[in-house]
Amino acid sequence: MSAGSVQNTTAARVVRASWLPLIVVVLTQIQASFAVNTLTVSMQGISTDLDMPATSIGTAITTGTFAMAAFILLGAKIGAKFGTRRVFQIAVVIHAASMAAIALAVSPVMLFVAQAASGAVIALIAPALVVFISTNYRGDQQAKAIGYLAAAIPAAGVLALLIAGSFASTIGWRYSFALIAVLGVINLVLSFRFSPVAPQKDLSIDIVGALLAAASIILLSFGFSGLTSWGVFLATANAPFDVLGISPAPILVLLGAVGGQCFFLWLRRRKKAGLPQIFDLDVLKSGAERATTFCMAAMLFIGTAANFLIPLYIQIVQGRSSFETSLSIIPYTISIFVANTVVASFYKRFPPRVIARAGFVIVALALVIIAFTVRNDWGQFFVVVGLILLGLGQGAIVALVFNTLLSSAPKHLAGDVGAWRGLVHNISGSVGIAVMTVFAVGMLSSFIASGLADHPSIPPSLQAEVPLDSVNFITNDHLRAVMDATSATPAQVDEAVAVNELARLQALKVSLLVLAGIAVLAIVPAGRMPVRMGGGESEEAEGEPLELEDARDDD
Repeated sequence: MSAGSVQNTTAARVVRASWLPLIVVVLTQIQASFAVNTLTVSMQGISTDLDMPATSIGTAITTGTFAMAAFILLGAKIGAKFGTRRVFQIAVVIHAASMAAIALAVSPVMLFVAQAASGAVIALIAPALVVFISTNYRGDQQAKAIGYLAAAIPAAGVLALLIAGSFASTIGWRYSFALIAVLGVINLVLSFRFSPVAPQKDLSIDIVGALLAAASIILLSFGFSGLTSWGVFLATANAPFDVLGISPAPILVLLGAVGGQCFFLWLRRRKKAGLPQIFDLDVLKSGAERATTFCMAAMLFIGTAANFLIPLYIQIVQGRSSFETSLSIIPYTISIFVANTVVASFYKRFPPRVIARAGFVIVALALVIIAFTVRNDWGQFFVVVGLILLGLGQGAIVALVFNTLLSSAPKHLAGDVGAWRGLVHNISGSVGIAVMTVFAVGMLSSFIASGLADHPSIPPSLQAEVPLDSVNFITNDHLRAVMDATSATPAQVDEAVAVNELARLQALKVSLLVLAGIAVLAIVPAGRMPVRMGGGESEEAEGEPLELEDARDDD
């Protein structure tokens, strides 16, 4: 068969490709993301019914997230060895069973174990979703499919708000998790309708590499998440232990960084020896692909940090409820969804590096607009405009970098691309929240100290009665309660509240401007992204797409 005939046949198959696999992919991503968001939305009801503190629910969410990040590289290889569809179906069943267990939970332990299990099997599901897209779609269809996959995450957030929020206030929070379990059954049934991906039965799994990756990720995750409560350098009273007075957080981060270096040294050694690796470095073989990864990490850092700081401000400064806060950021969430789905239409007209640069410019502009216009009224026009622009820029970049990595890598590395995407997503998000929380609290402390210096009516003797060594974002009512326990007069309490109000606003503004600065810096690596989409497809232009699409294994 001539090369032209192969291309025409391939093009025809792309046109005729069914959207059923994408439907399963999107519904499964919604199933996974909806579960985590539902836990957050239902926190109050769960806390009351199971007689457990809300912080324990947060710990359950964190444990599931860490488990997914730690074993996602291993999950990609397990799917490749035993058959992506088979492993995916087993994982979906376990996830649905975990959701049913949460719906029927009678104790905190039952909920904790079920959530940890659901988080762990996402390590099997996330790479499989990317493999399904890679093996079923090419060209424009693949780009659109990746956009829809990325859009499923913000869509799940909105659905969790509307559905889980409504259930929690009416028929009860348990029905939300029962609904997720039903969705898992639907995804399982639909998954039998499309072709399996042939397993690589001779694939050897690099266990040492998997353990190195898991250990490094867990150390980094716990280290960064503990920076605020355990101390950035010196250990606080909340630290589980200390080393000569030093907080365990930076120690864990350092050990995780060393472990990460050992992991990549191990991968290079295995690759040089021609041995299997838990993660194929060919995914990052060029400077353009490494620049794409950096852009992905930068955007997820910025987006996750902003998505934490903005609700923090709404709840603490404005005193709104969690439900009202969620409603306030719906324009931001919807704009992410829209950008995820429409950015593919620009791929043929503009190079990836141009789209990425424009995206980071929009993100920086949006953050500057929010920083300079935010006041106590969150509904003001320019703040909403800033949120929408932020979502558009973020959504476009996240879908773009994911599609760039997938289209540049050989088809057989789709699972590795999916695992790498999940890994970067979780680590960058965790680091973004941790680092910007520490920075914002540091700015708050500085602005409070400066504000108190400008108010001599609040003498040092009164300041000594307030725990200024543990400054944090608190509501006006909370501060008044603290001040009422001191010798402060009503006038001094009012002045302290005014100082706190201004300091909170200034700390938020500076933090948002720092994120804008990071977005501007990210324009540099964005300029090193590929000049065209799909640079890595040429080596597999012949034969393999047809063989994979027609595969009928015992999977």
